[in-house]
Amino acid sequence: MNNSLHVAICGNIGCGKTTLAAMLAKQFGWKAEMESVEDNPYLEDFYEDMKRWSFHLQVYFLNSRFNQIKRIRESETSTIQDRTIYEDAFIFASNLYESKLMNERDYRCYLTLFESMIQHVQAPDLLIYLKADIPKLVAQIEKRGRTYEEAIRIDYLKNLNKRYESWIDGYQDSKLLIIDMNKTDFVNKPEDFSVIVNRIDVEVNGLFS
Repeated sequence: MNNSLHVAICGNIGCGKTTLAAMLAKQFGWKAEMESVEDNPYLEDFYEDMKRWSFHLQVYFLNSRFNQIKRIRESETSTIQDRTIYEDAFIFASNLYESKLMNERDYRCYLTLFESMIQHVQAPDLLIYLKADIPKLVAQIEKRGRTYEEAIRIDYLKNLNKRYESWIDGYQDSKLLIIDMNKTDFVNKPEDFSVIVNRIDVEVNGLFS
């Protein structure tokens, strides 16, 4: 592809975003912008005490994602992004506030930051949503064995899933591709990965038709 593309993958914790992003980057020769998990100074503290660290974590992610978008838009290389800035605000921060894990003052401050940033953000050319039910998410989270994720509650994942479904239902900012992860195993079944690649090819070719 001669044109520089911004493709983003979204979805709940454990749905397979990072793995798929890495595989697609290799398949298409794209640059990968991954979510910084290992370097995140707040993540472990957050899962141990969500109420205390929610604001710190969300501001860290917001800043990190904004810088990612800046790099993507300045790059002449097509890029695939692991999670979007929209999810930070519309899914995670919103859920923390509604669950009373982020107080009113911090949430309003967070939204002010987000609204300032979003004026300088363009939507990805293609958004890929990995749709997964709770059993699939739990199995994936357990499989990757991150110690700090052992504290994730089922109701937390359920609330996030509801917000994802609501957000995706109303998403109109760019092309959207939904992949049902409950019926897909792109890691162990090459034919499943080929189906995803073919579907992306169709969407990407449509951008330049």
